[in-house]
Amino acid sequence: MKKIVYLILFIGISLNMNAANPDSLVVNKIYMEALADNTAYTNLEYLCTQIGGRLCGSVESEKAIAWAKKCLEEMALDTVYLQKLMVSHWTRGEKEVAYIKFNSAEIKNVHVCALGESVATPKNGITAEVVEVKSFEELIKLGKENISGKIVFYNRAMDPSKFITFEAYGGAAGQRFVGAVKAAEFGAVGVVVRSLTLLSDFTTHTGIMKYDSAGINIPAVAISTKDADLLSESLQTDNHLLFYMKTSCQFFLEKESYNVIGEVKGTESPNEIMVVGGHLDSWDNGQGAHDDGVGVVQSIEVLRLFKKLGVKPKHTIRVVLFMDEECHQRGGKKYAEIVKLKNEKHIVAIESDGGGFTPNGFSFDTSQDTLNAIKKWSSLLLNYGLYSLTKGHSGVDIGFLKGLGFPLIGLETDSQRYFDFQHAETDTFDKVNNRQMQLGSAAMASLIYLIDKNGIQ
Repeated sequence: MKKIVYLILFIGISLNMNAANPDSLVVNKIYMEALADNTAYTNLEYLCTQIGGRLCGSVESEKAIAWAKKCLEEMALDTVYLQKLMVSHWTRGEKEVAYIKFNSAEIKNVHVCALGESVATPKNGITAEVVEVKSFEELIKLGKENISGKIVFYNRAMDPSKFITFEAYGGAAGQRFVGAVKAAEFGAVGVVVRSLTLLSDFTTHTGIMKYDSAGINIPAVAISTKDADLLSESLQTDNHLLFYMKTSCQFFLEKESYNVIGEVKGTESPNEIMVVGGHLDSWDNGQGAHDDGVGVVQSIEVLRLFKKLGVKPKHTIRVVLFMDEECHQRGGKKYAEIVKLKNEKHIVAIESDGGGFTPNGFSFDTSQDTLNAIKKWSSLLLNYGLYSLTKGHSGVDIGFLKGLGFPLIGLETDSQRYFDFQHAETDTFDKVNNRQMQLGSAAMASLIYLIDKNGIQ
């Protein structure tokens, strides 16, 4: 009997709390629906396994655009449309080949992949001695006399002591991005870059690189961390060993492509827009699951949750699925260009591009006053594990909206394993946990709901 009484009292207290805080009730419903439904996970499975890697300009990227547009249209949104832009078109070509050749004539095959938008090697490949460096300062110190005619091996590892993995990534990413340009200045014939990951394995991680239009373009590949360690150790005992690499990358003419956009019109302020988005493109060597298929389906899920629960937003909620984040960010640039051209009023933009891992909060590119206003929901968000509400980076694509006077927000996730998969062949659907991903969908939908209903004051 006592148990029944206690249960009745508990239910009564809960109902009173919900009545006193209707926002809490709606957020709870958002989480319950997100965690109980598999629509987003099914969408991700199709995007990853039936379409696959979606490098801008590729046939797969075109299929992804058509698929995304159909998904949004089937939700009976108020508006669905494509936003045209031009993108580069580069292909990897045949599987890359590389090996270490020792003075003993022994050959050891190693795992490499061409860096994004690298030129190809000559048809028969490149064979040359190797110079190892861990910084551009070391490169400069060696000088042309020690580098000319050789392959530069950039072997700077991500710092495992960094708790924030994106800091570790940022500390090592420069060698991939401009390493070929710097090495070419000293007469190098090619570049080998240690894969940007904290794992020790044979997986290779690609990513965009750049050339100097006035310089000589030399081919560049990423090498797995285990093979990078092997090459480094081998150079200690045989500094005249040879390295062979062969790639067959190609450039084509720029192509027409699109951002995919869907909207639910606001009931009170339809001309004031709340953006939620991720990038539709990915690298070609994997399925683009964590980066950024998850962000795509989570953004779509925000609108599904609103419609499923009958939540009618005061402001227009606009889903933007950006194209070309990985290469030149032309989707983000085009969206910002049109916003400025039309003088559209935005009140917030949220981006998901940190993988489908457990969310721990949001990162805000905004004023401290605005952040303090958002923190009034800290206790509510903390109930769902969203403990981190801090100033910081929001997202690459929405970053082009900076300076327009509204907050830019990035979904923050547990990033400890993000670089296991980023830009790698292992970034596949099976590496995404549905529950963790849906916690991110619910987090974004909840914050959008709270801002829409209450404003940021």
